[in-house]
Amino acid sequence: MLRLYQEGDTETIIDVWYQASLIAHSFLTESFLEEEKIRLREIFLPNSQTWVYEEAGQVVGFISLMDNEVGGIFVRPSNQRQGIGKALMDKAHSLHDSLELDVFAANKTGRAFYAQYGFVPIKKYREEETGETTIRLRYEPENLANPGEN
Repeated sequence: MLRLYQEGDTETIIDVWYQASLIAHSFLTESFLEEEKIRLREIFLPNSQTWVYEEAGQVVGFISLMDNEVGGIFVRPSNQRQGIGKALMDKAHSLHDSLELDVFAANKTGRAFYAQYGFVPIKKYREEETGETTIRLRYEPENLANPGEN
């Protein structure tokens, strides 16, 4: 079930984010991840529109939007590859025709998910805080019009 985030979801969302980040962002330092937990709790969640995916009453995934920008999409590792990420992205797409996001180049799983969904790269840059190469992606319905050309 998809629903809007409620304040009582915060700690579960942080745990989902952290568990998924340990896999998807294994190249990031523990201290960076700990700092990100604070930013997620104090800055990010209060200032974004977040949708959660619940299964058996438990939050197992979420997507956070700032207008048409996907600030984050994470699914608990034990619940990945079950269509939850796609359902969350479908929700974002139902709210915004065009979507953009940043993904670390080293996050191969995330990059594959976004490519399969129809996101295309529009620029690359080095993220200052981590020093990691980051790719800016955009999804627009016309990206899928000629999938062989992406």
